[in-house]
Amino acid sequence: MPNLPDVVLWSIPAFVLLTTVEIVAVRLHPDEDAAGYETKDAATSISMGLGSLFSDFLWKIPVVAVYTAVYELTPLRVPVLWWTIVLMLLAQDFFYYWSHRGHHVIRILWACHVVHHSSRKFNLSTALRQPWTSVTSWPFYLPLIACGVHPAALAFCSSANLVYQFWIHTERIDKLPRWYEFAFNTPSHHRVHHASQGGYLDRNFGGILIVWDRAFGTFVPETERCVFGLTKNIETYNPLKVATHEYLSIAKDLRAAASWSERAGRVLRGPGWSPEPAPEPAPERVA
Repeated sequence: MPNLPDVVLWSIPAFVLLTTVEIVAVRLHPDEDAAGYETKDAATSISMGLGSLFSDFLWKIPVVAVYTAVYELTPLRVPVLWWTIVLMLLAQDFFYYWSHRGHHVIRILWACHVVHHSSRKFNLSTALRQPWTSVTSWPFYLPLIACGVHPAALAFCSSANLVYQFWIHTERIDKLPRWYEFAFNTPSHHRVHHASQGGYLDRNFGGILIVWDRAFGTFVPETERCVFGLTKNIETYNPLKVATHEYLSIAKDLRAAASWSERAGRVLRGPGWSPEPAPEPAPERVA
């Protein structure tokens, strides 16, 4: 297995530089309609990003063990060549789409991903607001390992996908050329993904490519100014509360659940799911 660069590590100077440039641009040329920056919010996002570096390192230990075991059991092997890396990037992006979509429609997965959507701002610091429980993503990529993709190659592709998505977290870039907007994820498409309006909810899940959303019916273009955040926003800048608030809400709902089917629904159905209220008994007829 050839050595592949740590894309995220090498990109950190660019993250810092581009975020600084954006902050300066916002200060020099403010847009009254844009969400902009807020010091406490940006500090929380950066704290979440730094915390995720540590938590991801811990979660990778069992995940790598599982991936390695599956890789050793499969007789298939995908060589690491320039053209196979392109194919692996494409395949990883496809499975990223389904992972991302799953993290929006299954509540226990949403409890992890909601962290990234919890800011009411949308800027390059928001890209750093990463969860501390990202272990929930690993099952979606098992098919790649079973097909002979080396775990290190998958890690490289995942890192490249993450780095690509950094620059699309901005309001400073308008729509790009039509051919690029058609095929690739862009700031315009990703603003829709982070918006809380009803027509924009659970749309545009793509990582690098937006063609998956076009193919599977989840694409919506940006047609109106986005309102960022959650449908029920959290009023905290505490990183620990940001990281755990939805898990605590799930625990609260489980304690109050009246049946095992409701408990299953509170965990496995969508974030807004609640059981149908029991029908009121029909009034007794008076003879």
